[in-house]
Amino acid sequence: MSEPFPNPLLRIPEVQAKRGIWIFSGIVFLIVVVLGRVQMPAPDGLDPHLFARTNAVLNSMVSLLLLAGLFSARARRWGLHRRIMLMAMALSILFLLSYILHHMFAGETRFGGTGAIKGIYLVILASHIILAATSLPFILITAYRALSGKYPAHRRLARRIWPVWFYVSVTGVVVYLMISPYY
Repeated sequence: MSEPFPNPLLRIPEVQAKRGIWIFSGIVFLIVVVLGRVQMPAPDGLDPHLFARTNAVLNSMVSLLLLAGLFSARARRWGLHRRIMLMAMALSILFLLSYILHHMFAGETRFGGTGAIKGIYLVILASHIILAATSLPFILITAYRALSGKYPAHRRLARRIWPVWFYVSVTGVVVYLMISPYY
């Protein structure tokens, strides 16, 4: 596939790109952890759980885009695939901002269910958090490889990281649906 949007920044050596991606991912992780623990009163008239609903919508849209990206890649519609995946990344960035705002204004919400459903919730939540926290650098490396024309390496990593990203986006919606009655 030819490079319709040449970007000299994406032509940097992969070793340097990976180093930058890992540093950036670490900074994002720290920002999420720190700002997620900062509690602020919501501005007057703002329902802080609006951000939780926004997160669920964004995660749903990302899930659908990831499926569309998979199907467009299988159909070898590379331009469409690129646009879809870049949109999934953009919506994931919006999700991250909304996630931080939700936790800043609403704080933590405790799951009120009991018994087996609470165990199921905790397993889903734990796997969601662990995979969400660790997948960012791999998603970015996958994108770097595609945008810099390293398609075989992109495909190898995408086959591994796509299911993780999809799981994280779907379980984000599941977690919201399970905890939303307790807001």
